[in-house]
Amino acid sequence: MLRGLDIRDMLIIDRLELAFQPGLNVLTGETGAGKSILLDALGFVLGWRGRAELVRQGAEQGEVTAWFDLPQGHAAYAVLEHAGIIAEDELILRRINTRDGRKTAWVNDRRVSGEVLRNLSETLVELHGQHDDRGLLNPRGHRQMLDSFADLSPALDKTRDNWRALSAAQRTLDETEAKIAEARAEEDFLRHAVAELDALSPEAGEEATLDTQRRLMQAAEKIRTDIAKAAEALGLQGAEGLVGDASRWLQGVAGDAEGRLDAPLEALERVMIGLDEAQGQVADCLDALSFNTSELEDVEERLFAIRGLARKHGVQPDDLRGFADELRGRLSVLDDGARDLATQKAAVRAAQAAYDDAAQALRTKRQKAAEKLDAAMAKELAPLKMERAVFATLMTQAEQPGPEGIDTVAFTVATNPGAPAGPLNKIASGGELSRFLLALKVCLTQDAGGLTMIFDEIDRGVGGATADAVGRRLAELAADGQVLVVTHSPQVAALGGHHWRVEKQQTHDTTRSTVVALDADARVDEIARMLSGDKVTEAAKDAARALINA
Repeated sequence: MLRGLDIRDMLIIDRLELAFQPGLNVLTGETGAGKSILLDALGFVLGWRGRAELVRQGAEQGEVTAWFDLPQGHAAYAVLEHAGIIAEDELILRRINTRDGRKTAWVNDRRVSGEVLRNLSETLVELHGQHDDRGLLNPRGHRQMLDSFADLSPALDKTRDNWRALSAAQRTLDETEAKIAEARAEEDFLRHAVAELDALSPEAGEEATLDTQRRLMQAAEKIRTDIAKAAEALGLQGAEGLVGDASRWLQGVAGDAEGRLDAPLEALERVMIGLDEAQGQVADCLDALSFNTSELEDVEERLFAIRGLARKHGVQPDDLRGFADELRGRLSVLDDGARDLATQKAAVRAAQAAYDDAAQALRTKRQKAAEKLDAAMAKELAPLKMERAVFATLMTQAEQPGPEGIDTVAFTVATNPGAPAGPLNKIASGGELSRFLLALKVCLTQDAGGLTMIFDEIDRGVGGATADAVGRRLAELAADGQVLVVTHSPQVAALGGHHWRVEKQQTHDTTRSTVVALDADARVDEIARMLSGDKVTEAAKDAARALINA
């Protein structure tokens, strides 16, 4: 429940504080006095998008504060918890707008974003403005209104989940079919390339190995001669023989040398071991360099084949094996495609069946909700002097199914018995539209506990007994809650429990708007003004008292 509104330096308001009450709160005043400014200010602190220029002329910033009472279980508690704000019985919203357009907001002294304000506002206030019937006239919003009226969120969520599953299954099938079509278009190339690569069967690192072998073979004849000479020099006719002779000669005289030859003999033994190792490794090298001409041809042929395939396919020689695996994977789409397609088509059929079931269940719930809404509207229209009017929720098959189901919903009316039903904007007059709007909003918000409802000239286009009927419905609606109504109708104003008059004060260089709380006498004068115009007569005052006491 909205308990108060403090406005500073906004539009033509320099400072204004209002304390609202439970029940029906009425705001009246001459056209242009600034009644809509109050709603602009309230919308600003609630995060609604509205006028761009809100700061009062000459002020550096404007500020609006609103405070609400929150009963236990109010929907705002969930929003506050999600935003990490400690919830209390009183909720204080404050928002500042600077001259350069920057906006800053707080909730219970905690800095918040405009999104948090808007989420809170959905739980706090329901505004029905002068142009609110545009939403009512737009059939694209009717399905959402019906779903909200019946609280079909669980059925909607299930339908959306099944729609997403169906869409995902269909995408997978479409992608597989596209891949198969692409693979089929290049099947001949793929099969030839895979066969060619498999026949060659290159290994990673093989190209470098073959290149080394080729260069070694090409240089082998030249280096083999020198290596053979070295092998001979290391053998019995060379170093090995000389070292062996030296070792035998020294061993023959070592006994007479008093140990002086022991170290040289040990060194010679180590030399013999080293010579033996060197001879073995040189022999191995000679064996490796032993090849015939055909071996070099074979190495060159394979090396050039690997390099040729790498150039042909635009990959590195070491990547040929991986490239072959990639091509085989593309071919597997064709080879395994039939099995995959069968599985995926079955998945699409199953997802389609699940979606159809969910959408049909949602349709059934909507049909029951439509009947309930039509009955509720009939009850609401009667007290509004439209007991002969018929409101009907028309459900038809949507052109295309979607995440919200297979239904199109449109609100239709027939204002007189026997008259054809049709869209609201083509059938109902201005005053009838206002009453249809009031009735529909009452039905749609009947379970919205703790919600402050604001009506901005909902009674436009009606007068006399009809305006009285509208006022009485608003009063009944406010009996268990809070309703704020901006009105030009004396019949509606007379039914208010609390009454404020919006006044405009002008000097030669300034214009200010203020709001005055009316006592019993001032209220009679204001309603008399609404009845008679600028000149308030005693007859008008008597008529005002009669309306108030009726």
